[in-house]
Amino acid sequence: MLTRKLVAEGVGTALLLIGVVGSGIMAERLSPTDVGLQLFQNAAATAAVLFAIILMFGPVSGAHFNPAVTLADWALGDFPRRHIAPYIAVQVAGAAVGTILANLMFDLDAVDWSTKDRSAGHLWLGEVIATAGLVALIFALVRTGRLRYVAGGVAAYIGGAYYFTSSTSFANPAVTVGRMFSDTFAGIEPSSAPMFIVMQIVGLVAAVLLIRFVYPQDKPAGEPVS
Repeated sequence: MLTRKLVAEGVGTALLLIGVVGSGIMAERLSPTDVGLQLFQNAAATAAVLFAIILMFGPVSGAHFNPAVTLADWALGDFPRRHIAPYIAVQVAGAAVGTILANLMFDLDAVDWSTKDRSAGHLWLGEVIATAGLVALIFALVRTGRLRYVAGGVAAYIGGAYYFTSSTSFANPAVTVGRMFSDTFAGIEPSSAPMFIVMQIVGLVAAVLLIRFVYPQDKPAGEPVS
């Protein structure tokens, strides 16, 4: 039932942003002079939340929580084209709601537009790599019949990518939009968001091409591709 799937996607994406933004705010308050520790706390909390919400909603909606994953699922799988727009709409709405709730939990204005400038070529390259790696990981596991590893794999990848990418791995257009609503550790200035999203789409396309080549669907799921 599509309605049930959309609710799962919206709530799951909201919880993801509560985790990302809320942990960023808490990290700033707990470790105000140590940016490295703030990043570690933010990364650890985000990875944990991702693991939990994928387990929670995966059986219902596929636990995309990310327009890039939804588009890749359509390009690489059997995801219905008519469901793309509703999925992306609830993901973006859920991201905005999640950020607003995180702001309110920490006694901040519901909407406080971020002033954190993230406009630079090296950050854009980071987003291409972060998104391509995330999408490739998910569909490598899907196409080899290892769905049980998706929650742990995605959590581990994003937790690590906070550190090995210059952009701290947004890797998600909905998350990028949501993070505009909070002028805190995890925020992104609205003027910086469009290029992040463009680079995420570039990463998505690269991942789809890679998966089609490395894991062609000419063998049963779970059978090694030679």
